[in-house]
Amino acid sequence: MFSSSFCSSSMVNFVLFLLVILVGSSSAQLSTNFYDKTCPKLFTTVKSAVQSAVSKEKRMGASLLRLHFHDCFVNGCDGSILLDDTSSFTGEKTAGPNSGSVRGFDVIDDIKSKVEAACPGVVSCADIVTIAARDSVVLLGGQGWDVKLGRRDSKTASLSAANSGVIPSPTSTLSNLITRFQAKGLSAKDMVVLSGSHTIGQARCLLFRGRIHNETNIDASFAKTRQGSCPITVGSGDNNLAPLDLQSPTSFDNHYYINLINQKGLLHSDQVLFNGGSTDSLVEKYSKDPNAFDSDFAIAMIKMGDISPLTGSNGEIRKNCRKSN
Repeated sequence: MFSSSFCSSSMVNFVLFLLVILVGSSSAQLSTNFYDKTCPKLFTTVKSAVQSAVSKEKRMGASLLRLHFHDCFVNGCDGSILLDDTSSFTGEKTAGPNSGSVRGFDVIDDIKSKVEAACPGVVSCADIVTIAARDSVVLLGGQGWDVKLGRRDSKTASLSAANSGVIPSPTSTLSNLITRFQAKGLSAKDMVVLSGSHTIGQARCLLFRGRIHNETNIDASFAKTRQGSCPITVGSGDNNLAPLDLQSPTSFDNHYYINLINQKGLLHSDQVLFNGGSTDSLVEKYSKDPNAFDSDFAIAMIKMGDISPLTGSNGEIRKNCRKSN
């Protein structure tokens, strides 16, 4: 039998041990109130800056949303995509999926400077990107959601990871899309609803030339219209832009899914979602029920924001989003 003093001492140690575990695990969790005390003006500061940027250029809302997606799919939502190249370091900005596609870095810089003025050294660039994506959706007419925060910034980036195919390409098959999203803990349903972000934004001719000139599951008049600014000759008009959603390219709505049913998906990777496969029923659902799209999109965005965040003592809070401290 243990002495009472030993039992008491052991119990104290055990309680302390449990507290250490609980504190450690809670520090690794994101929460919606993470900055409530340390940066109470965070949300209003970010919203104001995003509102200013989107009012100047409606397309910027889609760009900030894409920035979040491309960041999260490469080694998690850690702000790595924001890092500039240096003489001794090559970041992710020049990777195939990002070069000429991902933009909005100046807007993130502007938001960061305003947040730093309000609460220096507190809020990560990764969290700023996450909030800016949500605010962009709301400003363009979509439904909001409570953003989980507490991410820290990576000290490095990976060009090879960004080029490895983890970011699905515009020529992806349905099975490839499902596989890529499942690898990030996202379901086929999440993939279909997150693809609905293509209800806003534009794409370069280079990315949809093959579809509008060669594919048969496309509305003829739609294809002809798009061919007018995207000739079949490679190198001719490669950077000419076309809206991903012809009906309402600056409104966050469910027209993207209506387009797919009418065979007016701009990218191959869009139209495969409604082409006789396993995701047809989801496309039909969202085409008829905009409220279901809004609510499911919010849920999926929260899940995507949970992809491998750096928390606790991992990473850092960058002073400048373009370079590590």
